[in-house]
Amino acid sequence: MRAGLVQITATDDPAANLPVTVAFVREAAAMGAEFVLTPEVTNIISTSRKHQQRVLHHEADDPSLAALCAEAKALGIWLLIGSLALKTDGADGRFANRSFMIAPSGEIVARYDKIHMFDVEIDATESYRESAGYRPGTRAVLAEADFAKIGMTICYDMRFANLYRRLAHAGAQILTVPAAFSPVTGKAHWESLLRARAIETGCFVFAPAQCGSHGDKRSTHGHSLVVSPWGEVLADGGGVPGVTLVDFDLKDVERSRARVPSLTHDREFEGP
Repeated sequence: MRAGLVQITATDDPAANLPVTVAFVREAAAMGAEFVLTPEVTNIISTSRKHQQRVLHHEADDPSLAALCAEAKALGIWLLIGSLALKTDGADGRFANRSFMIAPSGEIVARYDKIHMFDVEIDATESYRESAGYRPGTRAVLAEADFAKIGMTICYDMRFANLYRRLAHAGAQILTVPAAFSPVTGKAHWESLLRARAIETGCFVFAPAQCGSHGDKRSTHGHSLVVSPWGEVLADGGGVPGVTLVDFDLKDVERSRARVPSLTHDREFEGP
């Protein structure tokens, strides 16, 4: 099977980002991808909560979601919308960072709200407090596609290995990690963490990413990755927008787990 990872440099204008994303999705499908994935916050990257309040929508009337569902149906592909920033009905006004699995029928088959919020101070000039604008999710999600069981995660989730092991024990064969990763931590940890998650679960990892400069002092690492269940990097999207294609065989999941069956070796233990 062939997958296509879409890498973009989103702006703070969802209306401008959508045609760029759609064009890359069509390009991936035209090159034979049956499973296409976009990055985290496909619709917008903005540090202004006031601006987001003006331009974002609730899920039911979000133009990006409607257009991408229609595109999946028109192209007959499975489409992971890495995530969309969406309004919620929460009393505190925080948004949702929500990933969607779309079937070739155009129907939403699974939703996942990012659980772990990126609240960090990387250095004197780069800090983030995602929880100030986004409410964390509370539920792990395993999507059922006709070709695989897919564990849905987003970006900072990748630092929490227990989430991925839970998904693997539930039957996941593919783990999706759409991201908008910091350049500093991306250079240090991006590939290492994704390879670790693949190795310890025996799953394929698909990680479509944002890249480049988004204005307002925000940049992202890029390097969309596909990692095999054995921990090999099968594809790297580099640092510019585009489509990265990879052919994969789900039998590699069985082969890797047979060689090192660590998912069957969990034991209860005491302490500390």
